[in-house]
Amino acid sequence: MRPKCSVCYLINVRAIQHGFSSNDCSRNVYIKKNGFTLHRNPIAQSTDGARTKIGFSEGRHAWEVWWEGPLGTVAVIGIATKRAPMQCQGYVALLGSDDQSWGWNLVDNNLLHNGEVNGSFPQCNNAPKYQIGERIRVILDMEDKTLAFERGYEFLGVAFRGLPKTCLYPAVSAVYGNTEVTLVYLGKPLDG
Repeated sequence: MRPKCSVCYLINVRAIQHGFSSNDCSRNVYIKKNGFTLHRNPIAQSTDGARTKIGFSEGRHAWEVWWEGPLGTVAVIGIATKRAPMQCQGYVALLGSDDQSWGWNLVDNNLLHNGEVNGSFPQCNNAPKYQIGERIRVILDMEDKTLAFERGYEFLGVAFRGLPKTCLYPAVSAVYGNTEVTLVYLGKPLDG
């Protein structure tokens, strides 16, 4: 059924176009009919991820991500090129495991890229841990080549600088069986 407001309808269409790709995810996840939520099947010793249908090589973009189930030992949000893997053996931080992806592990607050920990995030004493259902806003600025995060209405800072001038896709990776992760594209960040 079409929403009454034509602006709402256009926003919904845009968000759906930017949803998870059922053709670009691990075989151990499926994308729910809404197009925004992935469900990770309970497969032992596997880390599984998904990318969105549309990536970005220019402009400024924001999206929200939240877990609707347990995080497990590793739960990473961030960005990836098309060359980054979306499945691997074991319970690892898949996003950030190579030079094709950048991620924030919500379990231990580590930033990951090229298989290395690039510091803790956010950079403050006793940074709070992610709580199930809490929405994290991800902000990709391809003009400044940065990736930043917000929690609620609090800007947490720039996590990665010097991103490559290539097409980057919003992505997540998860390890916990039957957990669900939702990602909704918002458009341009509302920071003035």
